[in-house]
Amino acid sequence: MTLRIGTGHNGWVEAQPTDRTAFERFRAKTWGVLNGAEGTVLGRAVPLGIGTLILLNTLAVIASSHSNWSVQAVQRFDDFELFSVLVFAVEYVLRVWSSAEDPRYSRPILGRLRFMVTPLALVDLIAIVPAFIPAASVDLRTARVLRLVRIARILKLGRYSRSLRLFARVFARAWPEMVSCLIVLTVLLILGSSLMYFSERQAQPEAFPTITATLWWGVATLSTVGYGDVYPITALGKLVGSVVALLGIGFFALPAGIITSNYLHAVREMDAEEDTCPHCGQTMQTSPPT
Repeated sequence: MTLRIGTGHNGWVEAQPTDRTAFERFRAKTWGVLNGAEGTVLGRAVPLGIGTLILLNTLAVIASSHSNWSVQAVQRFDDFELFSVLVFAVEYVLRVWSSAEDPRYSRPILGRLRFMVTPLALVDLIAIVPAFIPAASVDLRTARVLRLVRIARILKLGRYSRSLRLFARVFARAWPEMVSCLIVLTVLLILGSSLMYFSERQAQPEAFPTITATLWWGVATLSTVGYGDVYPITALGKLVGSVVALLGIGFFALPAGIITSNYLHAVREMDAEEDTCPHCGQTMQTSPPT
């Protein structure tokens, strides 16, 4: 295979095959542009343009929630929605088609099907599907829910933001520890709420009528928010409330430490990946050797 040396993503020097057909080169360029791996003006403009469109869509959904718009303004919202759906639909089709450039999805049919069920691809699909459901086929309540789904387009920003991808990686790494913390907090919430119910049910039957209703007090106390809408008045209830509040301070600090630790690991991993050539696995240079 003939190789050529050229400047690739982030200015790295990469070896690329030259015996590919024009169709395959176009597909590879499309995949690179859509995934920010093309260090050209187009490669920078497309992610920026789609990211801006996503933000404008979010602002449009927020603005359209007001009911004092004129008929002309509502029509402008509809026109912008149509334009956005067309852009996002073209983007989705191009992503599915060019996904064969990724070794994980290189098989012509099964590979693309695997790509279509990835989390980000599902987000892309959810962002456009409601627009293709005829309004006559659903009732008004369902139609309002489907229109609200448009706000999910903001999740597409994860494709175009290194910071959002970093946080996604952090939470993916930290989820086992986070689940453990959640289990401990749930147990503490149930125990604290149960003790408070038995301590206060006779003194305040309207504030603590059941253990289920007392869970609201437990959440507000464990999170140290303390709305003050319900609070203990008996000595035993105050003791239970004090212990639950103090435990809440400690246990709610645990997820922050877990996220911080995994954040540092994820930053180092992402930096190492960006400094590694995707073809040979060796550390790359920022400029061609002289």
